[in-house]
Amino acid sequence: MSISLPSTSIRVKAFGLAWRDKALLASEILNDAGEIKGIRPLGGIVEYGEIWQDALKREFLEKLRTEIILTGQPDMLENIYSHPDVTGHEIIFLSNIFLVDQSLYSQDVIQFSEQDGTMCTARWFDLSDLEKSGPKLYPTGLLDKIKNKSFTEIDNALF
Repeated sequence: MSISLPSTSIRVKAFGLAWRDKALLASEILNDAGEIKGIRPLGGIVEYGEIWQDALKREFLEKLRTEIILTGQPDMLENIYSHPDVTGHEIIFLSNIFLVDQSLYSQDVIQFSEQDGTMCTARWFDLSDLEKSGPKLYPTGLLDKIKNKSFTEIDNALF
């Protein structure tokens, strides 16, 4: 297992919020001992010269081998965090998305690999469970943003 330390510069990321009813598709985040410490939506780093929408589409093609459709109005979140003694700083673009490969909506567990070969697990997490005692949703502040922005409302007229 590789240990991921924060970058020493500001990173720009894009996360896609895929919904199955009131459940968010999120990847498990493991601590250095390999135990689940939280979850986060799928997405990743915006590469130099790449717009965030293209980065998000690329990330879903690489991870889940599916195209996505961005829906609704995007939002942003700034995240400053520590891991464990190193400070990280991210600017994150957030967008509701629709997974073109609709078979993914019927899978409770989705296995995928990161570019470095690390195997990852994504699951559908009910929003009400996350508000109570479910795993911690990262980045910090995302759960409040979701609750205040109605990110769970997808324009189904598009589909």
